Amino acid sequence: MAKKTEVTVEDKLRALFNLQLIDSRIDEIRNVRGELPLEVEDLEDEVEGLTNRLEKFNADLEAIDQHIKEKQIKIEDAKALMKKYNEQQKNVRNNREFNAITKEIEFQELEIELAEKHIKEFKAQIEHKKEVIASTEEKLEERKGHLAHKKGELDEILSETEKEEQALIKKSEEYKKEIEDRLVNAYTRIRGSVKNGLAVVPIERGASGGSFFTIPPQVQMEIASRKKIITDEHSGRILVDQELAQEQKEAMDKLFSKL
Repeated sequence: MAKKTEVTVEDKLRALFNLQLIDSRIDEIRNVRGELPLEVEDLEDEVEGLTNRLEKFNADLEAIDQHIKEKQIKIEDAKALMKKYNEQQKNVRNNREFNAITKEIEFQELEIELAEKHIKEFKAQIEHKKEVIASTEEKLEERKGHLAHKKGELDEILSETEKEEQALIKKSEEYKKEIEDRLVNAYTRIRGSVKNGLAVVPIERGASGGSFFTIPPQVQMEIASRKKIITDEHSGRILVDQELAQEQKEAMDKLFSKL
């Protein structure tokens, strides 16, 4: 039976740094997109909101038109009643009947006056609504144009990077499976808590990458020996030596060029 190959600390460090290089490449791709996806989403929400507002304004216009028609019918009905009452006045037998009919005529006159007042108010509302609709339509067209432009930018970037990003995400998951869960969890936790998502960094000029804190020479020697996993006491990042980092960068660059 073949002896199972032992995974050394150096193997783990190389796998972790490879994982970091892949995830950093994914970060770079996403940084190129920047805020574009959010901008597109916000613009889509704004366009939808403006469209809904226009629909409501147009529904309001229809409702006001209906109110005007109702008032116009009321005026015609009142005029018909007045005509009838005027005919009745010609055949009254006494002052009491005459006065009663006169009051009915006066009431219908008031009804006409009130309906005409309401029609005038409704027409003023229509003019105001039309101004708001015109302004909203103008803004909607402007936002639609802006959205189309931003979508074009995003689609162009996606077409250039999406395939690579998906391939890298797959590779990232593959590398995670090769590393014990304890280390993957530590890597993920550190990556989420430090600047630029750098959880594994090389020693650069005697300090951990991206930091100004010097690593003591004894610790640098331990890191270079690759016998145990060492973290930076200031940032918590996992540290690797410069030579290992360079070797893995070259290997990963070849992988990236094939994606």
